[in-house]
Amino acid sequence: MSFTVARGQTAAIVGPSGAGKSTLLALLAGLDDPSTGQVWLNGIELTALDEDGRARVRNREVGFIFQSFHLLPSLTALENVLLPLELGGTHEAAAKAREALAAVGLDHRLRHYPRQLSGGEQQRVAIARAFVTAPSLLFADEPTGNLDNQTGEKILNLLFSLNAASATTLIIVTHDLVAAARCDRVIEMASGQVVRIAVGAASNGNAIGA
Repeated sequence: MSFTVARGQTAAIVGPSGAGKSTLLALLAGLDDPSTGQVWLNGIELTALDEDGRARVRNREVGFIFQSFHLLPSLTALENVLLPLELGGTHEAAAKAREALAAVGLDHRLRHYPRQLSGGEQQRVAIARAFVTAPSLLFADEPTGNLDNQTGEKILNLLFSLNAASATTLIIVTHDLVAAARCDRVIEMASGQVVRIAVGAASNGNAIGA
């Protein structure tokens, strides 16, 4: 497959289970290596870098939100959000982490551990962690998959709101076609291939091809 997502666009990847959506997202984020082909991010060929090189690019350019939250259970909400800042040697990391948690409405839960938080609150911490480094590109893999419908809708509204405010590029894997339609483009997959690219409700006319 071959396609391009323009800077600042939102794109949804949809398709049946087993279509390769999460695998594609991991390849685009540099978390996995493709057996063939290339992945480029802001002029950098991720596939030409070793793991350390990809890690540096991810820490600088990429945010990732997982379906299962992937919070470290031994760290508080604040410490989970602090982690990528500390790894990147960011100045005033604690203040930035507090600001990120306040932006997702969790400034009163800074010292709570993941086990003390609801599913929706854990996902808010994960969103704060993803946005705290001001990434140019944000990936979200079924960010509402483990949440009830009402909580999931709130999380999606928060995700799109923060994304618009920060002008990042958002690529989201979802089974929710209503959520997908909110994106500029909807990329439909089947059996490891892109079978269709449709214009979403939020389209601003930028081109994307496959």
